[in-house]
Amino acid sequence: MSSPGPLYKPYDNLVQISIKGKEFSVPEGNMLLRAMQFLAPDNISMGRFCWNEECQYCRVHYDMGEGTKNHVALSCKLVVADGMRVTEINQEIKYCLRTVDLKAKKG
Repeated sequence: MSSPGPLYKPYDNLVQISIKGKEFSVPEGNMLLRAMQFLAPDNISMGRFCWNEECQYCRVHYDMGEGTKNHVALSCKLVVADGMRVTEINQEIKYCLRTVDLKAKKG
């Protein structure tokens, strides 16, 4: 009988990303959808995600900082990188991250 593998790829550090203007620390070297699961483990696990590009429910818009090009990608295939800024998220992700306060602090 085989045991299931670890949920996250092995990591030594957390990287800083932002989602809808709010900063988060997530495991380096992991797919963005797994990083979001790190933030909301129960809710992302229960989301309607296929994890293999077919459902398209994990589509995001992101850039790598002020003045960089905006990209569209599937978060199940996008590796997080320090400084990544997720600017738009699909409705399914938004619902699954409902327990994470995504409202950016004004200051």
